[in-house]
Amino acid sequence: MSQSPTSCTTDQPLPLWQGLWVAGVLSLSAAVSLGITRFAYALLLPPMRSDLGWSYTLAGAMNTANALGYLLGALSAPWLMRRFPITTVLLAGSVLASGLMAVSGFLLDAMPLLAQRLLAGVASAWVFVAGGLLAARLGTWYPRHSGLLLGVVYGGVGWGIVLSAWLVPAVMQAHGGEAHAWAWAWWWLALACGVATLALTWPARFFKKKQALSLVGKAQTAIVSDKASHAASAKLPEAGDLRWGRLGFALAAYGCFGLGYIGYMTFVVALLREQGVVAGDITVFYASLGLAVVVSARLWAGLLDKAQGGGALAVLNALLGVAVLLPALFTAWPLMWLSGVLFGAVFLSVVASTTALVRHNLPVAQWPAGISAFTIVFAVGQIFGPSAVGWVADGPGGLTRGLLGSALALWLGAVLAWRQQPLRS
Repeated sequence: MSQSPTSCTTDQPLPLWQGLWVAGVLSLSAAVSLGITRFAYALLLPPMRSDLGWSYTLAGAMNTANALGYLLGALSAPWLMRRFPITTVLLAGSVLASGLMAVSGFLLDAMPLLAQRLLAGVASAWVFVAGGLLAARLGTWYPRHSGLLLGVVYGGVGWGIVLSAWLVPAVMQAHGGEAHAWAWAWWWLALACGVATLALTWPARFFKKKQALSLVGKAQTAIVSDKASHAASAKLPEAGDLRWGRLGFALAAYGCFGLGYIGYMTFVVALLREQGVVAGDITVFYASLGLAVVVSARLWAGLLDKAQGGGALAVLNALLGVAVLLPALFTAWPLMWLSGVLFGAVFLSVVASTTALVRHNLPVAQWPAGISAFTIVFAVGQIFGPSAVGWVADGPGGLTRGLLGSALALWLGAVLAWRQQPLRS
């Protein structure tokens, strides 16, 4: 079949190894947007809280500001992608996120740090939405391996967490005798984000060369040669016909995920410190969590490929609730370590499950809107999660009671997701 020069060339897919290589480098977008820009804060929260005299509520508000910025970024991403190539949005967001990470090391007052966390959230949302859309487009070339490719891309969050788990303690130890030693960690993390941004220029050129990406809002669609994909597409609503209420259960479930998971990722290191876990074990815990994120790319690929409705989102939310509950109920080191491994093996696959849900149920022209919609509800949940857990932690229940609330939110999300049916006529 002949195609216009700007169409996706999907009738002759690239070798799988090349697709995996592209996905692997593209995973650095997830490493920058979440693995470092957001989740490294969990490691820096205890020394910053001690040095600057923060309450848990204020410490949580830092990630609330970040989540608010993430929401603003998700809302503005479709507007940006209608005006600029998605690869441009990806790289510009990554450059901005890297610069804002460096700014953190120069700030001591709460209000400027809150503003920095907000702006960093905006930039990270641009990176994450753009990277997710590119991952979805890449999956059209490999219908039988799309779940694996999505997992590889989102698994980049794990590499960002592993890097943070190693880098932050090392820098803190090297500068332990200095005032505000945590500032050096922000600067080194900013440097890591800058290196990742340089690497992301390669997949950006790749997508332009293969002409796999067109401006959002143009009348361009990917042509998928697989007959089963054509048959499924024929049953899906056309662009502009979708009523978002039909995805209501999945969207609500994803909002519960955002509410529940972020409390754990914000405060789990602080909880471990409260329970007397030594610094070396905390590094092992956080690095194991990050490695589990990477492994999850293969672990849940089959489920993401097969689940047409909200089944994958339900199963993963339920497992995540168990992971969050373990350190709230038990202080034994093996169970706390198991909590981190289980959490890492699941939480980014929840994100991948929504991208898979969009791919399974929406026409290509609606993918940007679909991914942005899920990103928005995810961000709304994250806005309330850290401050709510911090507020509870400042009371008599402590961090333990806050994480109990996070687990309940995740299990509510599992129930809601289970009710989501595929969008088939």
